[in-house]
Amino acid sequence: MIKTSRIIVCLLFSLSAAAQDQIPLKDFLMGKFDYRASSDFARVEEEHSSKPVYLHGVAYKAFVEMFEAAKKDSIHLKIVSGTRNFSEQKAIWDRKWNNLKDLEASEKLISILEFSAMPGTSRHHWGTEVDLNNLENSYFDEGRGKAEYEWLLKHAARFGFYQVYTSQNSGRTGYQEEKWHWSYLPLAAQYLEDYNLLVTYEQICNFHGSELASKHAIIANYVNGIPQEYRSLSFIQKHSQRLAQEKSPAAE
Repeated sequence: MIKTSRIIVCLLFSLSAAAQDQIPLKDFLMGKFDYRASSDFARVEEEHSSKPVYLHGVAYKAFVEMFEAAKKDSIHLKIVSGTRNFSEQKAIWDRKWNNLKDLEASEKLISILEFSAMPGTSRHHWGTEVDLNNLENSYFDEGRGKAEYEWLLKHAARFGFYQVYTSQNSGRTGYQEEKWHWSYLPLAAQYLEDYNLLVTYEQICNFHGSELASKHAIIANYVNGIPQEYRSLSFIQKHSQRLAQEKSPAAE
């Protein structure tokens, strides 16, 4: 079980109390653990994913509810990527870094950071993030992809999922827009607060370009590069209260 620094408030689902493994919170936040061996994580069923994927059990339960609701509206959601630990993120980062042989280090970093996170800084470490259906924004601009995206924009929040990498027209910093990336914020908002409290630039290390993390303000501009309203614990409370009202008999 993940050792948290404080209790996560107003969660709709309870965390497992029977977990046998103990993951220090900082290691968890930076993806330095084996999620496959963690009792807080669940393997996603084949019906819900295009490949073997794990998610935090709480986030997965919420996704299954969203999946079933979408299916009733003839919308099929498929997870194409879920939890990635530090070593998996490092493999992605190193491959992209080595492919950019003609660029200087800072140019490589900026290019990779359009859509990929530095190891130790990715929200995918937490098991709260799902990439859905396709990894190209253009897929969601027309036809079936457009219908899927419009359904998510309208309904995903009811299940706790939000598109955190929205258009940058509003001034959001960091990664480019990702219409496929949806975050289970009742957990992720807590983890983001913990990350800002516990992780320093000195700990973001041991991969190509890691020495540039501070210079490019990776924590400020990328880890926190999501809409302002999605960053705080108060969001969890408001979300939980709204869902409780929506699901109450009086609201039906």
